Amino acid sequence: MPASFSSSLPASTSLKRKLLIDTDDDHESTHPSKLPTIAEAGTGRPTRPLGQNISATNAGGTRRLGFGPPPLTKPRPPALSGPPPTTITTRPIRATSAPPKSVAPRYVSQPVAFPRPAGVLQSQMEPFVSSRTAENARLAAEMDAERTKVAALQAEQLTRTRELATARTQELSHRRELIPKTDELEALRKWHARELLELETDARRRERELHDVNDDLTTTREDLERERNTAASLKEALAQQGAAQKSLQSQNSTLQAQLATLRAANDGTAETVSTLRHDLEAARGRIDELEVEVREAEMVRRRLHNMVQELKGNIRVFARVRPLLSSDVSGTNDEKARIAALANMTFPDSRDYREIMISSTSESATGQERRDTWNFSFDRVFEPQSTQEEVFEEISQLAQSCTDGYNVCIFAHGQTGSGKSFTMEGGPTQETVGMIPRAVDQVFQVTEELKSKGWEYALEGQFLEIYNETINDLLGKGEFDKKKHEIKHEKGSTRVTDTVVQQLRSPAQVHSLLAAANSRRTVAATLMNERSSRSHSVFTLRIRGTNTHTGQVCDGALNLVDLAGSERLNASGAGKDKERLRETQNINKSLSALGDVIAALGEKSDKSDKHIPYRNSKLTYLLQNSLSGNSKTLMFLNLSPLAAHLNESLCSLRFATKVNNTQIGTAKKQVKSTS
Repeated sequence: MPASFSSSLPASTSLKRKLLIDTDDDHESTHPSKLPTIAEAGTGRPTRPLGQNISATNAGGTRRLGFGPPPLTKPRPPALSGPPPTTITTRPIRATSAPPKSVAPRYVSQPVAFPRPAGVLQSQMEPFVSSRTAENARLAAEMDAERTKVAALQAEQLTRTRELATARTQELSHRRELIPKTDELEALRKWHARELLELETDARRRERELHDVNDDLTTTREDLERERNTAASLKEALAQQGAAQKSLQSQNSTLQAQLATLRAANDGTAETVSTLRHDLEAARGRIDELEVEVREAEMVRRRLHNMVQELKGNIRVFARVRPLLSSDVSGTNDEKARIAALANMTFPDSRDYREIMISSTSESATGQERRDTWNFSFDRVFEPQSTQEEVFEEISQLAQSCTDGYNVCIFAHGQTGSGKSFTMEGGPTQETVGMIPRAVDQVFQVTEELKSKGWEYALEGQFLEIYNETINDLLGKGEFDKKKHEIKHEKGSTRVTDTVVQQLRSPAQVHSLLAAANSRRTVAATLMNERSSRSHSVFTLRIRGTNTHTGQVCDGALNLVDLAGSERLNASGAGKDKERLRETQNINKSLSALGDVIAALGEKSDKSDKHIPYRNSKLTYLLQNSLSGNSKTLMFLNLSPLAAHLNESLCSLRFATKVNNTQIGTAKKQVKSTS
């Protein structure tokens, strides 16, 4: 063990062993102490017992640890001279510690007496007796010599015993000296084990590091290979770039010459830019002035537009005759049958399209032929070949008034099968779209155009049905007749309680709402129409606009009404069905109430205190603001071209004439200022 390590061990760590030493030689001889074997210092040889060669000395005469006296051996007796005895054998001397060995009994050959003659026997025994006598004498001499040797051996054994006691005493002292060395050796072993564990741990760590380094080396080699490939491609690209650089240098020389030319031209245009900037500032100021003028012109346009509408009349009547359908002549293609089915309707006013004339030929009671002619004049008459676009062009100005803050009401009237629903709702194609979708599209278009003038609009829609004098919400989710709806008139606007009002953000949303509402509308088949509308439908589009520049706020509403078909009980066949009978009676009642309201409005101009019977019907009460002068109203009269429907057409024309001659006053604009 290194000197530094042994010197660093504290005295407290050394093992202190208490040895009980018995000084009795006999006790030590019978119970020798046992010590662990110790390898000889400096050798790699196997260990030997501590007692061996413990008293050996080195060349200088000093004792050396691990070497003692040779083990004690039993002294051998000296070899006796002469031949070995034949009759007496000596027992071998055994160590006291070994168990006694069994010795086979020895037999001494003795003469056996046989009955012989005495003289012969004695003569034969004499030589034998003499030889035995001499042998016994010799054995006695040998025994004396052996006893002498035993005495010498015992003396030598005593000497050896004393030497053994001395050696054991020395051994005990050596053991006392060996205890600290043993502790140091144990500590050295522990230190060596720790060092070995640390070395093994360090070796494993180095193996892991070596593995990581190998992985990094593999990755580095792959990266190096990629970099080499990249370098090769870059060299190739560099060669190409070199050729390109030469061409670019030539181009650069050309461009520099052009740049010099452009700089010279730029110096000349600097003054022009300064002039243009001055002109731009002046143009911006002019634009601000023009924007103010545009806003003022917009206000003037609105006033003039509504003045034109007022000059045309706040209640106007348009008449439209639908074309002949294939179902009207039972599917025949005979031209004579088609002409015979048509009523005699002509349109004499080919310039303004405001007149319609109906002729009829009949026989009198005396058999004479009688010819009747009726002339009617309205604000606009549309012939059968008129398209939906042409019809909407005439009423588009009224839709424009909604965004200006006016209430507008357009309702279609006519007998069943005259084309009211087609006029208001239209067909599936873009060319056959009706007045309601077109009016909605125009309102959204106008609101989008007015955004540049500072107007922001919010739109909401409502779709109602009046069936048997009951209001149904066509946009609701529940069943009809579950809620009681009441009509409220407040400050020029009309509201219906417990109805769904949808916020509208696009024309497509309005179209989907109209389709959903039409699927819930009440229709039935009659003799005059397979899908006759048995109720009045009212679509209301409310518009609220705010001008962020002027703070002006306007509220407008567009009411688009599709009235149920007016028909006689005999012609429609409704009298045979109680439900159809009830529906027809309520439809005719509401249309009659509408005629009474219009008649009362006509008489009111003469008598200011004339009562207007709005409450006689849910239809007239709902349209009270549209018929009382707070709205611009348009009645769309739809006529059938068939001769079979002539009487119904005449009734509708007379009713429309009465409406056209009614004066309901001047519409009021729903505008206020927030400033």
